Formats: sequence, structure tokens, C-alpha cells
Amino acid sequence: MLHRVVGDLMTSAVVSVRRDTGFKDIAQHLAQYDITAVPVIDDQGRPVGVVSEADLLRKQQGQADPGGHLAAAHLLPAEQARARALTAEGLMTSPAVTARPQWSVVEAARAMASHHVKRLLVVDDAGRLVGIVSRGDLLRVFLQRDITIREEITTDVLTRTLGLDPGAVTVQVTDGRVTLSGTVPQASLITIAVRLSESVDGVVDVTNNLRPETDTTVGTARR
Repeated sequence: MLHRVVGDLMTSAVVSVRRDTGFKDIAQHLAQYDITAVPVIDDQGRPVGVVSEADLLRKQQGQADPGGHLAAAHLLPAEQARARALTAEGLMTSPAVTARPQWSVVEAARAMASHHVKRLLVVDDAGRLVGIVSRGDLLRVFLQRDITIREEITTDVLTRTLGLDPGAVTVQVTDGRVTLSGTVPQASLITIAVRLSESVDGVVDVTNNLRPETDTTVGTARR
């Protein structure tokens, strides 16, 4: 089965800045390119951190309200230093959380969740920045058309991988929700068919109505 990986989904034309890029230049980059964060790279093109809108807004957060309604927010010493920073090196969140082009969508999604980030910087074998992948990019796998999902499950999962008779199993797909019905030679193949179908790009859920050929009872189980 073919699965799209990070390299297929990432944005390759990445806007980046250097450690010594100034505060206003960073803000102009975000506005000009309509982005919410920018990677910071070293002289070898390797990412060392990320400056986001939140990092820039910390400067305002540490100031008193010009209208006199609010006092300056209490910031920890490290946050105070970042609020006073004038260049990317002082403003950035570091170290950068990175991914590799060959990572699966599952690997990338888990990395984002564990590090509590909205994007991953994609690096090559030498650690150089080659792209950026966001949560929205990963969600593109769910734009796979129902007819494409059905064809992949029927051809790749059932016929090519499991060697099943495609005429014995019916695959229905509606809005990414898959229903498998029919018979398979062995009960052990049911779990495998369901698991492989769940892994197909664009699948939201799989309902299992399969039964082994020796079972004459018609039932429905949901995985």
C-alpha cells in the first residue's frame, strides 16, 4: 500500500531567518508571507529554533496597558529576557522540533502532540532544513476521495496483500467511513483486513461485517 509521508505533505519553499534577524524584520516576514511562525537557521542551514507570533507578542505582554487599565503581566526571569530580546536568537523557542521526510503521518502527528507544537521543521540527513509540515498539512490525507479509498482497500488490501477474492467482500465508503461485508476463508483474516483498512490514507472509521466462510451466522461488530 502507498501512504503519503511527510515529504509528500510538507511545504518545501520555507521562509526562514538567521539568529541575528531583528524583531521588526521577523514581524514583516510573518505579515508578508502570511505565516504564523518562522524557523531560525544557522550558517549551515540547520534549524536552531522557531519564532512564532506568540514569541513576538511576549514583548507587549510584558508592558503595562497604555490605557492604564492593566498593570504589566508578571513574567518569569527567562520570559522577561525573551520579552526584551531584539533578535531571533533571543526571541526563538529552542530547540527546534524536527521531522524527517520519510516519516509517516502517524509519526509526525505523535511528535506534534508530545511536544505540543503546531508544526515540525523537516530536515535531511545532514540536519539541514528542507521543509515544514503543519497540522493542516497532515489533515490533507483525509481529503482522499471515497472512490479512491474504496479502490485502494479492494485492490491493495484485500486482493494484493491478503489474496482474497474481491467478489466475496464488499467495500462501501461514505465520507471516509468504511464498511467491510462478506466472507473470508479464515476468521484470523478479519482482524488483519480491518487493521489494514484502517491504515489507508483518508479512512476515518471501519465497520466490520466480515465473517469466516465456515460461519453461517450473520452478525455485525464494530471496531
